[in-house]
Amino acid sequence: MDKQNQFTIINQQDGNLAFKIYAFRDNSHFDHLQRNNFYTVVWVKEGKGLLKVDFSEYTFEKSTFFAFSPFQPFMFSTDTNIKGIAIQFHSDFYCIHQNPNETNCDTVLFNNIYQAPFFKVDKEMEKTFDFLIEQLKSEVSGYENQNYELLIPNLKVFLGNASRIKSKSQIEKPRFIDTKTPFLLKNLKSEIEINFKEKHSASDYADLLNISSNALAKLVKSHYNKTLTELITERIIIEAKRDLYMTSKPVREIAWSLGYNDEFYFSRLFKTNTDISPQLYRDTVGFGKAELN
Repeated sequence: MDKQNQFTIINQQDGNLAFKIYAFRDNSHFDHLQRNNFYTVVWVKEGKGLLKVDFSEYTFEKSTFFAFSPFQPFMFSTDTNIKGIAIQFHSDFYCIHQNPNETNCDTVLFNNIYQAPFFKVDKEMEKTFDFLIEQLKSEVSGYENQNYELLIPNLKVFLGNASRIKSKSQIEKPRFIDTKTPFLLKNLKSEIEINFKEKHSASDYADLLNISSNALAKLVKSHYNKTLTELITERIIIEAKRDLYMTSKPVREIAWSLGYNDEFYFSRLFKTNTDISPQLYRDTVGFGKAELN
């Protein structure tokens, strides 16, 4: 690839990717399943196709911004060339968990199981993103002696703007024929956030909401494009990833805190959903970041 379209920083301690920004002109980067040990944002400026991510599939068009967490499986399928910009960064380069209010990208841009992992970019925001991307390129090309002083703040501004735009898009709620639906979905989200460490089955939440399991299953599938069990599992895996990265708790202790007495069952669940074991995730992404400060 033309070096003018690719800027990369490698972690000199372990040889892994720290930060990368590059332009793409086709789908060769994303036409196979991605399970990266870093965060990935993709801005498709031109083209359209199908996104396969986690348990769901979505169609997309030009001017769409995507955000994927470490080891979140995704790939793009398209019959035409897609063009745009991709930015990738490792948690050791910039940790979104340590100061979540800086950018609000944790739980908004990334790790948001209740929203699709993308949003549309309007004409005004295109100009802002183009400007911020040029700033990032400039900082990477002038990067010397592992000096992150300006690069990381520019990355924060970029992620903060993306989070703000996605938050605004969430405000535009869809219209429901049944006026009870938004209320039920809001309560479901609240119940999952309160109980996901203890209650793991779909029937548990049907009971909490006083609704039949079949009715709740249809509602969740039509709104979230995934089953209720998949929704609950995704929430558990996100919490497990945070604990694996931010603490040095043994895997068995993390499993227990998430309601699993059997560490091996929990490890199989984690690997099924990430294609990597909890310990290998920790070894690859890092751990104990909260304890180092």
